[in-house]
Amino acid sequence: MGQQEFALLEERLDLPKGAWARALRKTLRRGGQAVLGLTQGRQRCYVYPLYTPAGFAVTSESPADHPHHNSFWIAADHLHCRMPVADGKWEEYTYNFYVDETFQGRAPGRLIEIDSRLAAEGPGGCRIEQEIEWRGPVEWAAPAGRLAAVEQRTIRLSVEERCHVIDVESRLEAREFDFSLGPTRHAYFNLRVADSMTVANGGTVRDDQGRTGGSGVTGADAKWVCYEGPVGGGHRAGVAVFPHPTDHADLSWFVTDWGVITVGPFRLKGTVVLRGEALIARYRVIVFDGEMKVEEVAGRFLQYVKEGA
Repeated sequence: MGQQEFALLEERLDLPKGAWARALRKTLRRGGQAVLGLTQGRQRCYVYPLYTPAGFAVTSESPADHPHHNSFWIAADHLHCRMPVADGKWEEYTYNFYVDETFQGRAPGRLIEIDSRLAAEGPGGCRIEQEIEWRGPVEWAAPAGRLAAVEQRTIRLSVEERCHVIDVESRLEAREFDFSLGPTRHAYFNLRVADSMTVANGGTVRDDQGRTGGSGVTGADAKWVCYEGPVGGGHRAGVAVFPHPTDHADLSWFVTDWGVITVGPFRLKGTVVLRGEALIARYRVIVFDGEMKVEEVAGRFLQYVKEGA
């Protein structure tokens, strides 16, 4: 494998006869160096690990306080399917695709990757395309769970000297039923930084308006949020999250000092997706070594908006 080539390699465990793994991980490598992992867990698929160019991991996979916080993930706890019934009417079936256990009376659904493809994209770049089924829990007349939605997720990666630039486009399609999402703070794009990077451990979180700390940023209409902190051995690293403004007219954040960044287009107001249509939500994540000045983060956000115009 050449120095500039990407490969998406499935990790295989040498388990005893009769034993099997309940989760699957594929690692994206460039010239042998791990960049990120695509993990299929019991409840959802997500990105973990997530590395800086220097090899520092900047996210937490399943912290004890919130085991459903899976590093770098997409989820929603209020997805309402409009199920056809008699006389041309419909009933609303509500599903939880965020918490791994029953949450507010809703049993957990699963996000299952059914296909993934890797392709090169220019020098130092690649593209991963995933097809993901959003399936509800086992229930009456749906022994495998209802197919609530189908997501086409595209992850584009560009490698720079001191940062990885990751673009995510999520296209959530209504294939079998109309559905609505939200309003809820438990959606849509989520990131949980490594424990070492939290504010209590010397980390910082800020937004484009100069607000700092989780309480300062939560509920704000920030254009971007940046988290920085220690990653070991005297080193620091960070992640900046840019929701694309075209997809986020109803923009609001949920951010905490203990490591959560959540942003989505339906925190304050729900949205309806009709059968044959799709919700599109785009994000850019900058994963960097060291510290990044506010002016550089702001410049990178403007470039992102310009590219996607």
